[in-house]
Amino acid sequence: MPEIKKVVSTLMYPADRLEEVKALFEGSEFVQVNYSDSETLVSELKDADVAILPMDVDERFLGENKLKWIHCDHAGLNNSAKPEIFERGIILTGAAGRSAPVLAEHCVYFMLNACYHTRELIHAQEECRWGVEGMEQWKGLYGRTAGIIGMGNNGKMLSERLHAFGMKLITYDRYDIEGFDYINQKLCGNKGDSIDPLLEQSDFIILCVALNDDTYHMLNKAAFDKMKDGVVIVNMSRGPLIATEDLIDALNSGKVGCAGLDVFEEEPPLPENPLWHMPNVYITPHTTPQVPDRTGRSIEILKENVRRYRAGEPMINQMHQADVYKAKGEVEKPEGPFGVDDKVAAILTDDASTETLLDIMEECGKQRQPKGALHMVSKYKVRQLFQLMKLPVTEEQMAEFDVRLKESFGK
Repeated sequence: MPEIKKVVSTLMYPADRLEEVKALFEGSEFVQVNYSDSETLVSELKDADVAILPMDVDERFLGENKLKWIHCDHAGLNNSAKPEIFERGIILTGAAGRSAPVLAEHCVYFMLNACYHTRELIHAQEECRWGVEGMEQWKGLYGRTAGIIGMGNNGKMLSERLHAFGMKLITYDRYDIEGFDYINQKLCGNKGDSIDPLLEQSDFIILCVALNDDTYHMLNKAAFDKMKDGVVIVNMSRGPLIATEDLIDALNSGKVGCAGLDVFEEEPPLPENPLWHMPNVYITPHTTPQVPDRTGRSIEILKENVRRYRAGEPMINQMHQADVYKAKGEVEKPEGPFGVDDKVAAILTDDASTETLLDIMEECGKQRQPKGALHMVSKYKVRQLFQLMKLPVTEEQMAEFDVRLKESFGK
C-alpha cells in the first residue's frame, strides 16, 4: 500500500471545507500553504508525497522534491500535462466530472437553439411578428443523429440526456467504452476505428474530448468536407480543437448550419472575429451555471482517489503521456487571422506600451508562454494572463496592473 506521509495543499477553500479535505488524509501530515507564498511552498514540497492545488502545475511543483501525486482541483488539465511530470513518474489527476451534468445541459442548450432558431424567434417577438419564414421545415432532436467525440464524464452525461430525447447516437473515443448499450455505434480509436462514420452520419457533432497534440484542430477543412450539409457543431471542450478559419468558411458555405461555441482558440475573440456577427452562431463566454455544491463534488472525487491511491488502483481522471499538448506552446511567433498579429505588433512598437508590458513581465517573473501571454495582454485580460502564466498574484496587484495596462493602451 503506497504511504502518504505528507500532503501540501494550496486550495482556496473556506476553512470548514479545508477541514474536510484534511480529514481525507487522516494519519498524514497536512500542510496548508498560501498559493502566492512561493518560498514556503517550495520548502514544504521538498519532502511531500502529495500536492493539491487549485490551478495548473507550474515550475514550483517540479523542483527538487519527491512528489508522487499531484491533484489539480479543476478540469481540462492540458496545461498541466507536462512531459516532465510523466518522466518523473508522478501521478497527475484532476476534478473533471464535477460539473458534467450542467455541461451536458449546456450542450443541449446549444442544440435546441439550433433546432428552434432562437435568434430568429426572439427577433420576431420583438417585432410582434407571428411566425418566421421557413419554420415549417424546422426539425427537433427526436430521431436525429448526434455524434459525441470524447466519452469521458461530459460525453457520458450528454449521451444519457440525448438518449432520453430519442436521438440516435454515434460516439468516438480513444478508449473502448463499456456499457451504454443504447449507443447505436461506438467507435474506438485504439481499436483502429476511423472517426469518419461519425462525421459522415451525424446531424449534430459535439466535442467533449480533451485537448492534446492528437486532437488539436481535429475539426478542420478535411473533417468539415466529410460532414452532412447543415450539420450543427457544438464545442464545450477547448477552442483549439477546431480550426477557426475553416469553421468560418464552413458556416459561410452552409456546410455547417449552426455552431454553439463556449470556447475559442483565443479568448475572448477579438471584435473583428466574424463568429461574433454570424446569425447562425451562438456564443457563451466560457462559462456554465454551477452545480449545487461544486466544492463538495470536488472533495468526493478527491476522496475516491485517496482510497484508490492507497489501494494501488487506477485513479479517477488520471492524465497520461498521451495527454501532453505542445501544439500551441511550440508556436513562437504570435499569429491569428483576426488582427491579433497587428494588435501585438502595435504594443511592441509603441514605446510607452512596450515599457509597461516589459515592466509587468519583469515583476511577474519569467514569461513562459509568449504567444498566449501577448494575446491576453492585447485584450486587457490581465487576470487570464496571470492564470495562463501560472503566476501567483494578489487582488491588489491585479488591480494595479490592470490600470497600468489600460493606461498604456490609452497612450
